[in-house]
Amino acid sequence: IACCVFYSHCSNRTLSRDQSFDRRTASLVAFSLWRKQNEDKRLISKQLPMHKLKGQICSSWFAPVGSASDYPLLWKWAIYGELASNGSEHSNIISPVYSLWATFIGLYMANYVVERSTGWALTHPLTISEYETLKKLLKPDFEDMVPWYSGTSTDLFKTVFDLMISVTLFVGRFDMRMMQAAMNKTPDESKSSDLLYDHLDGKDELWFDFIADTGDGGNSTYAIARLLAQPSLVVKSDDSRLIFPRGELLLIGGDLAYPNPCSFTYERRFFCPFEYALQPPAWYTPDHIALEKPELPLGVSELRQYSGPQCFMIPGNHDWFDGLNTFMRYVCHKSWLGGWFLPQKRSYFALKLPNGWWVFGLDQALHGDIDVYQFKFFAELCQQKVGEHDSVILITHEPNWLLDWYWGDKTGKNVTYLIREYLKGRCKLRMAGDLHHYMRHSCTESKEPVHVQHLLVNGCGGAFLHPTHVFENFKECYGNKYETKAVYPSYEDSSKIALGNILKFRRKNWQFDVIGGFVYFVLVFSMFPQKTCFAWLSSCCCSYNFGSTTDAAYGTGY
Repeated sequence: IACCVFYSHCSNRTLSRDQSFDRRTASLVAFSLWRKQNEDKRLISKQLPMHKLKGQICSSWFAPVGSASDYPLLWKWAIYGELASNGSEHSNIISPVYSLWATFIGLYMANYVVERSTGWALTHPLTISEYETLKKLLKPDFEDMVPWYSGTSTDLFKTVFDLMISVTLFVGRFDMRMMQAAMNKTPDESKSSDLLYDHLDGKDELWFDFIADTGDGGNSTYAIARLLAQPSLVVKSDDSRLIFPRGELLLIGGDLAYPNPCSFTYERRFFCPFEYALQPPAWYTPDHIALEKPELPLGVSELRQYSGPQCFMIPGNHDWFDGLNTFMRYVCHKSWLGGWFLPQKRSYFALKLPNGWWVFGLDQALHGDIDVYQFKFFAELCQQKVGEHDSVILITHEPNWLLDWYWGDKTGKNVTYLIREYLKGRCKLRMAGDLHHYMRHSCTESKEPVHVQHLLVNGCGGAFLHPTHVFENFKECYGNKYETKAVYPSYEDSSKIALGNILKFRRKNWQFDVIGGFVYFVLVFSMFPQKTCFAWLSSCCCSYNFGSTTDAAYGTGY
């Protein structure tokens, strides 16, 4: 636009800065007088300054870019302007036509660069590999770790309140597991498709992953979820190189989000990291509520045909703080956890795996044990479905074998009775979370029948770390001897970390000292006498004199 204005107003001849405009002005004035002979002279006088202003603009703002002699390579093909004043020679000044042409070339080059940088990117979508590379460079908006000891988190106070309500209301009074049993459509629960899943037993082999205690911090949970989402993991062990494929089945052992179950913690601390690690289908909507599960993708008629990764999970004690309401809404009535399909309908389940293997997922609630209806389902399953030579993997949230040894207690009596009297040596592995570390024990000596061959704790789903050295002397369970086969962190490292927490804990959680000290001061101050020390001594003396006088009057003085 600027070039067009320049060409139309300043003609086809570029004027130098010192060139006079008298001749052009005179011709324009004469032309104006010829066209408008009958106009008033005042109109002519008004036009003269306008022409002079235009001449000044053309000479100062649109000055020539130089002479043709300054550009030898352009001498032969540069387009000249009008003839010189004598009419016989070409002007040595580069014409505005050449400037116009050069401007068009510059605009074309600029348009090419802009198109390649923005327009091309908008009209050409990225490939999957390019998108995955770009996604790695983006920093998701994850939640920070839960400030357990800061004393300033409203979520922690709400958690304490919810815990008090849950213990008062739900323990021994109302149990969501009883409601699930009452809602079961099949009278024989051992044959119910809501609790028993056998769509995986036809495979030749099956890999599964197990984690627990997720949803404490976004970065830590995402780190674990990203490893779970990888097509394969390469592990170097001594001189060997092992390749582990992604599990077709993901098992989660409870405590899905901290500190308390609600829509915010489940969405931001649990679902969000898993969705970033492995995205759900494009047609998935987060607000969708699954009425009839499993809601299979298009083109899949039954669950056996689905070949993607699947997920089953049990609730932990933190998931029960609201009476299991959030767990039921986000797990039992949702179809996707990121890219993992969720066929689960209840808080406990049984999976039939290939080659005679089973997985029992137990819901211990806040009791640390299974209820009678749940016990009945698994007991009947052991009698009617589980073969004599089959093997069972038992999943609970709490590792009773470690906690009972540490506290000198006996909990989970229904679970123990199920293992001893119904599984009868078919339980090859017990897995649990709750303790945020990794620890595996294996039976080495058995005086009695081996009820459980291996004991495993894996609470490394993204929560803070728990010590392992406090369980270093654990050696016996179910009357059999066990030996530590693997532990993380090691007993030595755990002891060093705990020793370093003497200073690190207070530096990290200084608010806890301030608030805790204030609360302690208020409690102690409330126990002080309300009267002054003199009034307190006076009342004591008066009471003593009164008592002595009275006793002496009756002849019973001290």
